Amino acid sequence: MLVDIRKYDGSLSARWTADRLGEDEYGVWLGTARGVSVGSATGGWTSRFAYVMLVPRGEWWTATFCAAPGPEMYCDVCTVPEWNADGTVLRMVDLDLDVVRPPGGEPRIEDEDEFAEHRAVHAYPESVVSTALETCEWLVEAGSRGGDGAEPFASAYRYWLDLFG
Repeated sequence: MLVDIRKYDGSLSARWTADRLGEDEYGVWLGTARGVSVGSATGGWTSRFAYVMLVPRGEWWTATFCAAPGPEMYCDVCTVPEWNADGTVLRMVDLDLDVVRPPGGEPRIEDEDEFAEHRAVHAYPESVVSTALETCEWLVEAGSRGGDGAEPFASAYRYWLDLFG
């Protein structure tokens, strides 16, 4: 299947193919093998490690969980992901904010400067800005190792990563 992520102005952020692995209470899980070509408006690259991506239902984020040596968790704050009619294409708008948890570490926010720049340049509506910031804050908390951790960020992803990776 095709994953097609755009920026707010419609330019290509990233596009690649993934395997649909299955679905659970958290959403749809996709798998991407190491070495898959990824295209973007600024060039392309190949994935450096295998990963699984969770596409939750009706949420303003996706979560990627990587095999070593990648980050343990990489969440993109985005518009609610949408599937085409036959479920073969996934589309969303990347809102630049990312929440990244390195192996054994705590989550941190990345690309706040890019969010601020694009917010001004593309005139993000205030409702988009507030939802993106609230989502980012929630992801930092949910992805934290403190306490028991929130699923699917604590351990539920491991089943899918083990299945695919």
